Order: sequence, then C-alpha cells, then structure tokens
Amino acid sequence: MKDPALPDATDLYILDALQDDIPLVPRPFAAIAQQLGIPEQVLLDRLKRLQDEGIVRGISPVLESRHMGLTAATLIALHVPGERVHEIAAIINSYPEVSHNYRRDNYYALWFTLSGKNEGDIRRVLSEIQSRAGIADNDVLNLPTVRKLKVDVRFSFLNDKEKEDTFGSA
Repeated sequence: MKDPALPDATDLYILDALQDDIPLVPRPFAAIAQQLGIPEQVLLDRLKRLQDEGIVRGISPVLESRHMGLTAATLIALHVPGERVHEIAAIINSYPEVSHNYRRDNYYALWFTLSGKNEGDIRRVLSEIQSRAGIADNDVLNLPTVRKLKVDVRFSFLNDKEKEDTFGSA
C-alpha cells in the first residue's frame, strides 16, 4: 500500500473553502468549484481522494440543538475495556441524541455528547446506554453543559500570497 500523497496547493485551497458556508443550492460543489476556478469533477475527485486518504473525515452541517427543542446537553466519558470499545461505541452511536463519539487513549476511552429536551431525557438515555453496555455508574464521567460557548475553529492552509500564486487572486 502506497503512502497517501501530501495535499497540494489546490487541495489546501479546497480545504480552506470547505470551512466556509456551503452554498444552499442544488449543486453546492459546482458553486464551490466555480469559486475556486476549477471544474466540478476535479473538486469531487479531489474530495474523494482526500476522504479515502483520511484527510477529510466528512462534510456535515453544524446544527444549533437549542433551536430544535434540545435544551439540555452533556459530555459523557466512559471507562471501557479496550476489547469492548467498538461494541460499546456501536451501542452509543445507535442513539439519535448522540452527536459526537470519540475514542481517547485514556482511562475514559469513549467520550460522547448527549442532548435532550431536558435533564430527565439525558438521564434516561444515559441509563439505557449504561444498561445495554454493562457500564457501572463509577465508570461514567458526566459533565453537563453549564454555559455553552461556540468556538468557530478554522484551519488556514494557505496564506493570501499562496492563494494568489495558485489561483491568480486571493
């Protein structure tokens, strides 16, 4: 198996563009490709390669759960034996109230966010997950949201000079 190719300047410009708002049009990737000055198929082929190489994990919306009636949220960490991580992650992922699930190299191996209409909903879902997974209360770290902060994290891959050199204008 050959090593994945390092992203070139066009790949990096695509990655920059994907961190902006995706246009809500019938063909959003055509609109992004036009903005970048490349054919849509080139953009799609490069995105496929970047996904295949593990550089892009996915492209998805960021939703504001409170506007959908989900006013309670918490971050949960579970102590999970290494041989059961995938099994228990599948249980966690089966709940629509779970929006993220991450594995960490830590005593608490699985971390996930859980949202609900109220604290009772969260307790119910967490209790179901624990029951199905066989996780004891002392192996759960529950960190309820006290104050919600949204941080808009973006990674700048090219500076304006590199963009200009690649595409003719920043």
